[in-house]
Amino acid sequence: MKKEFIITNGNRMTDHNEIDNIRSRYEKRKESDSRYNPLLPSVYMPDREKEIKLIRLFTKNGFVNLNDKKLLEIGGGGGQNILMLLRLGFQPDNIYFNELLEDRFEDAKNRLPQGISFHYGNALDLNFQPESFDFILQSMVFTSILDNNMKSNLAHKIWQWLKPGGSVIWYDFIYDNPRNKDVKGISLKALKKYFPEAKIQFNSLTLAPPLSRMVTKIHPGLYNFFNFFPFLRTHILCLIEK
Repeated sequence: MKKEFIITNGNRMTDHNEIDNIRSRYEKRKESDSRYNPLLPSVYMPDREKEIKLIRLFTKNGFVNLNDKKLLEIGGGGGQNILMLLRLGFQPDNIYFNELLEDRFEDAKNRLPQGISFHYGNALDLNFQPESFDFILQSMVFTSILDNNMKSNLAHKIWQWLKPGGSVIWYDFIYDNPRNKDVKGISLKALKKYFPEAKIQFNSLTLAPPLSRMVTKIHPGLYNFFNFFPFLRTHILCLIEK
């Protein structure tokens, strides 16, 4: 199997197999893909919550017109986040989309409109100029990377690509899942270490998925009832400003 190499912040070449490991871990997860059916209330309720809170973050920071903002999504999956951002005003010609997994990348290309710039493969291999983007989105990517060196390198690249005054849009969970050793939560404290120069605004959100799946089977409205309690929320949504 071909090995991949990345350059660390200290310019030391490191043998790196994490990309192959990520692909293998996601291949195992395909058995549980039915849990992410967008018609399930345990899926669409947190998606709506995330969209509303992102809108509030945008408007709070004066981003009321997004049609001239340039955005990159790292690890965009099947393109669901980009569909949301198009609704909020981002224009296809200003959107750059990256995904590591070939089947998800092809799904996104089939689903998303023309004009978007598609980039398949390892995000660390992307060759954008420094200070290229107003926004860079990562959603559930960093918790799927178990190698600390790779996470640091990716954060460093993201920060380089971001314009002064631009923001990373960060959505990810903060706790380890004892039932899933293929992911690792990233706390707000750890997040600040990846972006030490940033100003970070955050919201806690998303009812713990196992609980969400259980209570929404009874009634979708129970999502909001249990999600009222902060200690039952497992994710954070952040604007990380440069």
